[in-house]
Amino acid sequence: MREITYREAIREAMCEEMRRDEAVYFMGEDIGAYCGAFGVSRGMLEEFGPERILEPPISEAAFVGAGIGSAITGMRPIVELMFSDFMAVCYDQIINQAAKMHFMFAGKVNVPMVIRTAAGGGTGAAAQHSQSLEQMYCHVPGLKVVAPSTPYDAKGLLKTAIRDNNTVIFLEQKLLYNKKGPVPEEEYTLPLGKADICREGKDVSLITYGRMTPLCLEVAGYLSQEGIEAEVLDLRTLSPLDTGAIIATAKKTHRVVVVHEAVQFSGFGGEIVSTIADSEAFYYLDAPVKRVGGLYCPVPFSPVLETNAFPTRERVEAAVREIL
Repeated sequence: MREITYREAIREAMCEEMRRDEAVYFMGEDIGAYCGAFGVSRGMLEEFGPERILEPPISEAAFVGAGIGSAITGMRPIVELMFSDFMAVCYDQIINQAAKMHFMFAGKVNVPMVIRTAAGGGTGAAAQHSQSLEQMYCHVPGLKVVAPSTPYDAKGLLKTAIRDNNTVIFLEQKLLYNKKGPVPEEEYTLPLGKADICREGKDVSLITYGRMTPLCLEVAGYLSQEGIEAEVLDLRTLSPLDTGAIIATAKKTHRVVVVHEAVQFSGFGGEIVSTIADSEAFYYLDAPVKRVGGLYCPVPFSPVLETNAFPTRERVEAAVREIL
């Protein structure tokens, strides 16, 4: 099977869906001639033209609101926010409008919109351009939240998100854009709400998503040299959440470490832990569930400080050894 980058997989998904459905269009800052801040939309302006590749003024509140308006009248917008931090500028449009309209109009209105955005740190972009805010959107009924870790998952999940009749927050962690992986050339989609066991194991479960999935696989490979077999569960979708997969892996290995890049305090890991604690999996545990998340601080600009503000191989490994 061919291998392409994460960014190429995202672009292929958008192009294929735009060719398939004329109601799909793409809107965001600098996505045309400049090809987006991370080069995701290269060649799309030339193929689809300025009628379907729209570059609005620099006002996230305005163009996310425009996306909502077009969605409720039959279009299927893909809206790109250059950085996930900028969601704070259009929080009202996302939280009080897009997420609520289907319910407030008694199901007569849908908002089939995908908000794609570059999330997370690792690029030296400092405190206002490096946050992982997924927990804020998982908390809101009416939104779906996706955080793929591989090119294969990114393409399959994005195609499904574009076809979904709900608003989907699609988080693309920046350091994944250059990662390569196998992606078939033929048509495929992946369901939302279905986790993936990336590696089978029997001694401990590493439950994670996004950029932390490759890190957990690295840790699992390192530990296997000592005879410790870690299972790695990639959630892929945070809302809806595959609670069955979480419970199953906890019951299987009896020990769990939850890993995410977002700040650990009040982060999404708490939902994973409570899912285990509130199920039959609790009675299978041989040790407390551990969390490894980002430090409770703004993301530093300094490369050394930034690296240590996020989970590292050493921190994840230490958590595993603590509960073994």
